[in-house]
Amino acid sequence: MAPSVSVPSLREILEGRLSRLVTELEGLFDHQLSTQVAAELEQQVTRISAAALDRARGEVADQLNQSARRIRQAGNAEQLCATLIEAAGAFASGAALFRVTGSRVYGERVYGMPAEKAEEFRRLEVPLSAAAALAEAVQSRDPVTTVTTPAEVSAELAAIAGHAADGRASIYPVVTGECVPALVYAWGRVQGPALELFTQLAAAVWSAFPAPDHLVSIAASKAPSAWEDLSAEEQHLHLRAQRFARVQVAEMRLFETDLVQSGRLQRDLYSPFGKRIDAARESFRKTFFTVPGMVDYLHLELLRTLANDDPELLGKDYPGPIA
Repeated sequence: MAPSVSVPSLREILEGRLSRLVTELEGLFDHQLSTQVAAELEQQVTRISAAALDRARGEVADQLNQSARRIRQAGNAEQLCATLIEAAGAFASGAALFRVTGSRVYGERVYGMPAEKAEEFRRLEVPLSAAAALAEAVQSRDPVTTVTTPAEVSAELAAIAGHAADGRASIYPVVTGECVPALVYAWGRVQGPALELFTQLAAAVWSAFPAPDHLVSIAASKAPSAWEDLSAEEQHLHLRAQRFARVQVAEMRLFETDLVQSGRLQRDLYSPFGKRIDAARESFRKTFFTVPGMVDYLHLELLRTLANDDPELLGKDYPGPIA
């Protein structure tokens, strides 16, 4: 007869099996729990990341919009320079604005420098012959990226800004017609598209400011009048009209680049911009066609800037100048 199993031995076997079962269940539970927790954490991180990205995009868009609005509202070149360099400084480690006069540039304003260095910058005068990169930006009227060597940016500027020889800087010209009255110079972490947008918008506003001997062009269908023959109120209205036209068209060109390019290719810019053009025309007519001899500056700006002086690019449905 087989020996019987003692009670203590049976209990030990059952307890051992139960212990192993509990251990296995705990392992399965821990694995399931850790997998579930990891999945939930990953979902939460994804939600937080998406929310943070949306918030960051919104903040950047709001900052761009506020800066663009302030640039458009600048009442004179002094205000425009201050607003432009403040806007540029928010999108670069350091930014400076130079006035361009003949073959020289002069330090105007700077952002991102200690007070004593900023004062030194405002006394800076650099011949373009001593700063190849600055000269290239003025001559080409296009943005330029350069190393910050003395030969490229001048020894004086490199010293004031504390540039390393292997550093990088970007230069954005403010282009008004055939002239470059100012340069925005930025270094460090530079958000190029934002700075290029600001300088182009500033150029449109700058173009409306009167030059010392400025004459306003009067439409060929009207009797020409010299600028000095207009009353102060009429002069002011003409300048406001020019500025309004340039800003309206600049916004179309800068913020709707793809539509501008496709409209030019299809030789029909009016179709994609019809509603905006009609609204701008109506506002221009009500606001500025209140004195004899007013010019349709909006039409002239649409033709010059949007259509590259080719009337056919505006399209067959374009209504033409305001009568």
